[in-house]
Amino acid sequence: ELISSLRSKLRMLWEERELVLSEARECAERGEELEVTVRELCKPNEFERYMMFIGDLEKVVSLLLCLSSRLARVQNAMRRIDGNTDAEEKQSLNERHQLLSRQREDAKDLKENLDRRERVVSGILAKYLTDQQLQDYRRFVQLKTSLLIEQKDLEEQIKFFEEQLGSLEESIP
Repeated sequence: ELISSLRSKLRMLWEERELVLSEARECAERGEELEVTVRELCKPNEFERYMMFIGDLEKVVSLLLCLSSRLARVQNAMRRIDGNTDAEEKQSLNERHQLLSRQREDAKDLKENLDRRERVVSGILAKYLTDQQLQDYRRFVQLKTSLLIEQKDLEEQIKFFEEQLGSLEESIP
């Protein structure tokens, strides 16, 4: 019953992932349309700023999500430390935790910098775009970010349930 339940949950997650990927493709199409509009209306250096911001948005959000995920896994491993855990493993986990914590703080700084750049880009676009186009731009940025987060979350859940299912299937003769 448990195996059947895990398989069912995985099917639901795979279907949800397909929906999110479909939304991401639609968002990318809107992004391409917006890019054409910005290219036509803005000066070349302003367009370049816009493109750099959009490119960095995905990289910084993905980096933050990845580091947070890795840090959570290390913290979970640290919670499982007991008297039987050897000193070398404890030391390794502590070092990884410290490194990932520093890297995540650096990534947060990058995100703050990216937020400032977004305000600059938004100010530039406000000179050229209609109110509706500017709202579309803001929705695009927000949707792109939320879809990245949702995709990462689904990938993590799928990975977890696949590992659980694999362990369970191996434990049954």
